[in-house]
Amino acid sequence: MSLTVALNSARSSLMASGVQSSVISRNVAGLHQDGYSRKNALIVSQPGSGVYVSGIQRAASAGLFNNVVKAVSNTAQQDALYNGLQKVAAVTIDDPELDQSAAAQLAKLKSALQQYASAPDNVTFANSAVTAAKNVAASLNDSTNTVQTVRADADAEMATSVGNINQLLAQFETVNTAIIKGTISGSDVTDYLDTRDSILSKLSQEVGITFATRANNDMVVYTDSGVTLFERTARSVTFAPTNSYTAATTGNAVVIDGVPVTGANAIMPIGSGKLAGLATLRDDKMVTYQNQLDEVARAVIEIFAEKDQSAAAGPDQTGLFTYAGGPGMPTTGVINTGLAGTIKVTALVDQALGGNPSLIRDGGINGVNYVYNAGGEAGFFARIQGLVDGMAASRTYDPAALGKPSGSLVDFAGSSVSWLESQRKSVGDDATYSQTLLERSADALSNVNGVNMDDEMTFMLQVERTFSASSKLISTIDDMLKELLMAVG
Repeated sequence: MSLTVALNSARSSLMASGVQSSVISRNVAGLHQDGYSRKNALIVSQPGSGVYVSGIQRAASAGLFNNVVKAVSNTAQQDALYNGLQKVAAVTIDDPELDQSAAAQLAKLKSALQQYASAPDNVTFANSAVTAAKNVAASLNDSTNTVQTVRADADAEMATSVGNINQLLAQFETVNTAIIKGTISGSDVTDYLDTRDSILSKLSQEVGITFATRANNDMVVYTDSGVTLFERTARSVTFAPTNSYTAATTGNAVVIDGVPVTGANAIMPIGSGKLAGLATLRDDKMVTYQNQLDEVARAVIEIFAEKDQSAAAGPDQTGLFTYAGGPGMPTTGVINTGLAGTIKVTALVDQALGGNPSLIRDGGINGVNYVYNAGGEAGFFARIQGLVDGMAASRTYDPAALGKPSGSLVDFAGSSVSWLESQRKSVGDDATYSQTLLERSADALSNVNGVNMDDEMTFMLQVERTFSASSKLISTIDDMLKELLMAVG
């Protein structure tokens, strides 16, 4: 090897060592930086010229990163759904000492009526039955208000999520453009790639995504249902929030690139991400639970309705319980949407409002034709016992409510509680599993692209040794060249 070749090799080694040292410093600085991937200098050997750095490469695994993104989306979906179910359960059924569920209040009403039937002349027992009935109505009213509040909150969070998605897509477009330009020009784009991955991870929290990399590191992003979120430019994601909710309110759909992705009319419904969880909560779970509450209210009104006792055989009218559409009866065979929110105890039996609680025993809330105790007997109990039997009798319920299809009123109300608890447990288990999967996937990815300080220090020592050897070689060549010049001079 000539001195010139040796000198060139030593110089190239020093330059490569400088780049390696710089890369190691970047890795150490990025140790605690979220989304940072370890960088490596690619060293290439060239005969006669030594070594040189052909580029900077980051440690990455497309498969592991894709697993993390999916786990993030699933976890966000389950968490959003679970939090909503938890809010409803906490208000309507959670505290056993308060017995705040409709099922518990109906059981108390049945007990109060049984006590009243044993002493139909006892006004105190009559008032107790009225109080129990008012608690049933209040429970149904409060549960309806809670359900609609949760739906409204979910709608508001959907609006926030859509805003986040549009913001992230705008950031993604900027970074993706920089990556394409840098790739074409041969610049180091590894930090931009880290930033793009970080944006994808945040985006996957809001909506389930898939993505593909094309020439020049260009990337295309789709929803998990296949709707384009980004291709060359960010696509529009729109949503019109609804400020207040009633049981009859249908929330607006989220539209991506002109395609509805949430709601009953969604063409390509998204399957994961926070947005999917909120949409399921707003449009499915809470609607079903409201249907169950409305079926309970319908059954209560029908059981306590008054029938015409005269030969005229007039229509049934609401009795102890009435609602906004009373005294006519609710429609049978369909869900009376929002009925649980308007059910109430008629003022005619409320002594505090000047009413007569004995009308429960005697009938006549709707006039003389609806009087059961025509003789005015204080010991008349047939009407009260009939109400108790009605609460225990088997009835049919609308299948759309997803509760017990037939059974007593208390049984159906109990099945509603069981349904909500079952949903909460199932979603909670799924959330736990998704979180565990996310942690495992994130750990696996970190093992591939994370920075290990011990490894970096080891690499630094190797670079220092190489630098020292190259420096010594240059010094030796310098001495040899001096000797040679002195010999020929």
